[in-house]
Amino acid sequence: MDDSNLIAKFEKLGARATIRPLIENRWRLAPGPIVIDIGHDRRGEFFDIQATEDADVTVIDVQPRERHLLLMVRQSAERANDPVRKDKFLCGHDERHWFVAGVPETAPVSNVITAKESLKPELVRDRESGKKGKRTKRLRRKTDTFVRQGEWFFLPAGNVRVNEKLLLRNEPISRGLGSKPHVCEFLYRDGGTTVYVCGRHPSGLDTQEYRKLLKKNPQASKWNWRVMRRDPVVFVRGKVSHPDHATLRLDGWHRVAMNTENQSRAMAAVAFLD
Repeated sequence: MDDSNLIAKFEKLGARATIRPLIENRWRLAPGPIVIDIGHDRRGEFFDIQATEDADVTVIDVQPRERHLLLMVRQSAERANDPVRKDKFLCGHDERHWFVAGVPETAPVSNVITAKESLKPELVRDRESGKKGKRTKRLRRKTDTFVRQGEWFFLPAGNVRVNEKLLLRNEPISRGLGSKPHVCEFLYRDGGTTVYVCGRHPSGLDTQEYRKLLKKNPQASKWNWRVMRRDPVVFVRGKVSHPDHATLRLDGWHRVAMNTENQSRAMAAVAFLD
């Protein structure tokens, strides 16, 4: 890997990047030859890249004006006749901060624009299907189809019948894995699976797993659990706030959809959580 060339690519975005040897962490084993995080020091944020000496890392596309680049990491196949593994990462700036996101491997991604498109949830792509206009306009944070805050997309839902008894106020939504939640002033969930969430189980346990844990360890009942729902249809209105993003103000109900980065294999190599 050409460290100086890689650092120069990030500098084109106005970003700093450091490259250091990959550190083995017994709590989180590296899934490949590279781990990417957003570090902080006195000068601000920077891309903190840990990589093995033989890591095969290539910058496919750089868009200085948009402050984004697309990174690809090649790995040899684990078994003979298997294709070479290619993991892609979108690195860039969103509103106030730098970020890195794994790109789904199933998407045909060759540049920054197609990487951004691949991160859109299926619900958004379905609504955009057949619409005319420049693709770049569809990548803005606010379009006629959605409003985006970080990894969350909010789509106007028209008339939604809400059971007022189930209406939640100042309710967090999170993609799990320890990410900081986005807080919604008014939220309504329909359907989904009940899960129990706490600091030790940020992605949640279903009812059977939760009961099994309490039977094995009764003290676990004191772990400040929250009852939430996994994969429900979610609607929000009013303010949506997050410390790293400008507050949204949604008039009327909007359906919520998360981007597709959790579907990517590359996400396992991303230490950054917004």
